Parts: sequence; structure tokens; C-alpha cells
Amino acid sequence: MSKQLSFAQNDTGCKLESEVVAMIMRAYPYISDLPFVVLDMFNLQSVDMNLEDESAWVQAGATIGELYYEIGQKSKVHGFAAGSCPSVGIGGHFSGGGYGPLMRKYGLTVDNVEDAKLVNVNGRILDRNTMGEDLFWAIRGGGGASFGVILSWKIKLIRVPPKVTMFNVRRTLEEGATDVLHQWQFVAPKLPEDIFIRVGIQVKNSSQEGKRTVQVLFTGQFLGQSDKLLPMINERFPELGLQQKDCFEMSWIESTVFMAACPIGTPIDVLLSRPKAPAIFFKSKSDYVKEPIPKHGFKSIWKKLIKIEKVWMQLNPYGGRMSEISESATPFPHRAGNLYSVQYFISWMEEGIKTTNHYIKLSRKLYKSMAPFVSKNPREALQNYRDLDIGTNLRNHTNFHKARLYGRKYFKYNFDRLVQVKTMVDPQDFFKHEQSIPPL
Repeated sequence: MSKQLSFAQNDTGCKLESEVVAMIMRAYPYISDLPFVVLDMFNLQSVDMNLEDESAWVQAGATIGELYYEIGQKSKVHGFAAGSCPSVGIGGHFSGGGYGPLMRKYGLTVDNVEDAKLVNVNGRILDRNTMGEDLFWAIRGGGGASFGVILSWKIKLIRVPPKVTMFNVRRTLEEGATDVLHQWQFVAPKLPEDIFIRVGIQVKNSSQEGKRTVQVLFTGQFLGQSDKLLPMINERFPELGLQQKDCFEMSWIESTVFMAACPIGTPIDVLLSRPKAPAIFFKSKSDYVKEPIPKHGFKSIWKKLIKIEKVWMQLNPYGGRMSEISESATPFPHRAGNLYSVQYFISWMEEGIKTTNHYIKLSRKLYKSMAPFVSKNPREALQNYRDLDIGTNLRNHTNFHKARLYGRKYFKYNFDRLVQVKTMVDPQDFFKHEQSIPPL
């Protein structure tokens, strides 16, 4: 199935392309033969900062952009390790794990959560102390919708330098993109944890008339200034060809606007934008890569992307802090051993079941073709990028054996503990959806 989402064009002329991808963090279809309830958290938007103890309480209906904006208004030396897409809701982003440009330095969003307020199945409002450590563990990456209604989160702010350096470097296949990307796999996860280099891949018009090519975009964030970044990158990753003209020094809050694919100089007020029409349809999937993909592997991938055209891939490097935190510290298990994560995103504007089935079929073919290059037994997936293809419960009934199919891929062996917590706090399975955690 597909899902509509908004594509925002705000008054500054900044087209928040990253928002299109980001909305899949919580947007996925739900089917039920029985009446069900969806809670609208839209108006729970407050952000209560406390710079004395470097913390903040954030309500679940706020967006990442609104959180960043409030931090930027109150401090020039504080930030937070969350996603790069401003319109994503805090509730879903946090409860699914949450990653972003600071993850190699500070870990995931949930690695920096100190407390939460949750309404349990009996209608009681609990905090960390009253819910207990098992439930507090479960909601930090296990999906809050299986356990209760999360009202707000207490987060630990992180320290950032007054100036950070951002850069974008684009390479097409004709400009050697394959060689640069191949080397990126070996370098990006081993760079100092202050450096994050994300890769975006999409199909573009070739310099040869009538032909299409693949463009690879390397977007970097360095927690420091360019005079330290350039010699480091040019020594360890000379294939990138990073130059001073590619680098832009700015405050951390300005860097969040940069990561949202906005032009340099876009006012930070854009972080407060919430998506509006027109709508698009999409299908998203995810993977984890543990061994570098060979060059011939990338060449086969390029052929498939060019054939599909309306596809976008994003690669996010691991290493650093992500390799230091135990798989069982939170339900989010994708830690050491991963070079990078992969997101596949196919979108289209045309309506109709026939068109939808066509693009979903292309998405599944691309995913199947990537099997030789990604994790196995299980083939891991990111819960925040919900994918009903990897397993689902139907007819309003949560079956343990079916849940285990997607549960292992999202949570690996943490799935068993999540089931135990679910059994303890919601044995009658009141809180459920098509990919929820089942009770025993």
C-alpha cells in the first residue's frame, strides 16, 4: 500500500526535500475490520528548556524542527542528537530510536533520553520512576505505540561548538562517483566521531543528451572549523576532492537548516514549517551493510536505479559512538558491525491502484536485488522506516509467530525482551497495530 504525505514549499523558497523522506518515520497504512482509535497529538507541542541541568521536556506532538528552533533560541552551544528532517514528529522519531548527523558523536536520540511521561492501559500517567526500568527501556526504540501513549520526553542536551562546518560535494558516474562511493565505505565509518558524511543517490539527466545518469551527493557535518576539516579529509579521503569553496562555517542551529536541504542563508524560522499540499505517494525500505559493496555491485545497482528513475537512496555511516553502545542497551540493536544503513525511497504523483502496484513492485525488485550486499539472518531493518513487506499482522489480531518475522528484523534478540515487557504491561493487547509487539 502507499501513503500520502505533504511536500512543503515555504515562503523562503526553501523546498524541504528531506521532509518527503522523513515523513515515512511514522506514516504507514493501517487496516482494520473493527473500529479503532487514532490519537492526534498535534497540539502537544511545548518544549520546556532547562539550561542549568542541560535538559528539556519535549511533548510528543512537537516536531524535530520545533525542538531545534527552541534550543537555538536559548543557547549557542547546545544541540541535540536527532534527525535531519524538521517536520518529523518527536513521538514517533524518539520511540523508534531516532538517528541523525550527531549519531557518530553522541549516539541515537534514545541514547540521550532521561525520562518520559506515558499513559498506560489503565489510564495512569507514569514517569520513569513509576513505570520501571523495563518499560522505560522498551519505549526507547521499541515503538511506544505498543505500550501506551507517550505524552512527553525528557532529553539531555549535548554540547556543540559555536561554529561547525558543512559541505556538499556532488559526483556523477561520468565524474567518477562509483570510485568515490566505493572508497567512502572504507573511510566514513572510521573517521573521527566529530565527522559525519551522508550519501544521497538519485537519478539525473546525463551530460549526454537523452541519457540518464546517477548522481551521488556527499553531505558532511564537522563539529569544528574548516581549517581542521580540510587537511583531515584530504589525507584520509582524497578521492572526495573536498575544497575550501565546498565548506561553509555556521552555527549548529544553522547547520540543521543546511541538513534539511535548504540554501545557505535560509532563515532558521523554516524549522517551524509543517508540511502542506501537494501530496505524493511513496514506498520505503531499509537495509544495513556490514561488508563494503564491490564496484561491480554498485554498477549493477546503477542500472536498476536508472531503470526505475523515481528512486532515491540514502546511506548513513556508522562507527564512532554507535559502535560503543551495546545492542541490548535499548531495543534498537543496529550498533557495532554495521558500516552504514541504507534507505530506499520510491515516490510518484499519479493516483490509481495500477500505478501504485507498479511502483511497489519496482521497490520490491530493487530490495530483492540488494540481498547479496546487506545483512543476513536476519536481514535487518530500521523500525522508523516502517515496511509492511517484511511481516505484518492482519485482521486486528497480533500473532506472536507473525510478529517474530518483523520483530527479529527490527530488534534482533531484543524482540524477546520487548515481548516480555508487553506481556507485563498490556497482556490483553489493547495497544496494537499491524507491526506492534505481541504479548505472549
